[in-house]
Amino acid sequence: MAAQGQFPTTMWTLVVNAGQRTDARSKEALASLCERYWYPLYAYVRRRGYTVEEAQDLTQEFFARFLEKHYVERADRNKGRFRTFLLSSLTCFLFDDADRRRALKRGGPHAPLPFEIRNGEEIYQREPFHNESPERIFERRWALALLERVLGRLRDEFASNGEAPQFERLKAFLLGKDRGVPYAVLAKELDTTEGALKVAIHRLRKRYRDLFRAEIAETISNPAEIESEIRYLAGALAAK
Repeated sequence: MAAQGQFPTTMWTLVVNAGQRTDARSKEALASLCERYWYPLYAYVRRRGYTVEEAQDLTQEFFARFLEKHYVERADRNKGRFRTFLLSSLTCFLFDDADRRRALKRGGPHAPLPFEIRNGEEIYQREPFHNESPERIFERRWALALLERVLGRLRDEFASNGEAPQFERLKAFLLGKDRGVPYAVLAKELDTTEGALKVAIHRLRKRYRDLFRAEIAETISNPAEIESEIRYLAGALAAK
């Protein structure tokens, strides 16, 4: 077990190690990270001007090659963020295959991916674009995907304890939507006291922060970078 205040070996470290040797665990970690964060790349490709069909083909082809052709061998240990590596790899892929307008049909010779890229267009159509660049779209969606995953992990923890309804009532205190919520009314609704409710909210927020930091740790190679990554995510969400 890791010492207090330290993180165990992160998924991204496993991924980098996969470039040095055959490691089934590292390959599983890489596939898991890709499954979590494929949508920001799809949005990036769409914002670059590709059509829906082209973006689906290109994103699928990129991930198929990424997983099958060991792109991870190109990982730069001096750029220890998984998001940076993914985007730079995709950018090179698009540049090298500028004539990929004749993309391979979905479901071609590659093994099926563990996620459904075609569902990305429904999300993409809800993007509040304004005049955002492809890079800005990618950054914001990466931050949102990470936050959504943390929220999902916390929801699952509550559900496993039979407390899913409680989570649904308290999650507003994580999302900044708790303004005007009377503690007395909510405590009565949850059949508890105001004091117990405040303790529950405090614990919820603490657990959310812990899961947030753990999720970030899985996408960087050096735990010392966690604070700078938190600042990056905050900036990605706040910038207009």
